[in-house]
Amino acid sequence: MTKSKKLDFRPNDYVVYPAHGVGQIISIEEQEVAGYALELFVVSFEKDKMTLRVPTNKATEIGMRGLSSPDVINQAMKTLKGKAKVKRAMWSRRAQEYEQKINSGDLIAIAEVVRDLHRTDDQREQSYSERQLYEAALERLTREVAAVAGGDEIQAAKQVDEVLMSRAAAA
Repeated sequence: MTKSKKLDFRPNDYVVYPAHGVGQIISIEEQEVAGYALELFVVSFEKDKMTLRVPTNKATEIGMRGLSSPDVINQAMKTLKGKAKVKRAMWSRRAQEYEQKINSGDLIAIAEVVRDLHRTDDQREQSYSERQLYEAALERLTREVAAVAGGDEIQAAKQVDEVLMSRAAAA
């Protein structure tokens, strides 16, 4: 498969853009840039009130993908149930790794961040930056779970929360 393979997305399809999470293609438009016709996916991130234009021939290269399959969602939920793996590295290095995982667009990697940074009420406090990373990962995970299930974010948040709580109860 060539890197510049065109992705087969249509308007109204939900996609995952690595650095921003779940968005919806609102149109495919052509723009002239430096004398060349360029075909672009216009992707709306409603929650963030943001619109991106992604060249259709670069979408694969930058990691834009369709929503995860239900199997991948189940795998992500299993990942959440696992035991947190916290490396002994300095926080700055771990934070960098967490951020890379969140921005990879890989749902399993994002679930790992949620799992590793999740705290129950009786555990030690999180630092501000831990909380930021945790919430960013949680939001990405929840939005994709919701989009795959048909769009109910509250239900998806509940589902993710239940998995995290069941893990805490088992600990």
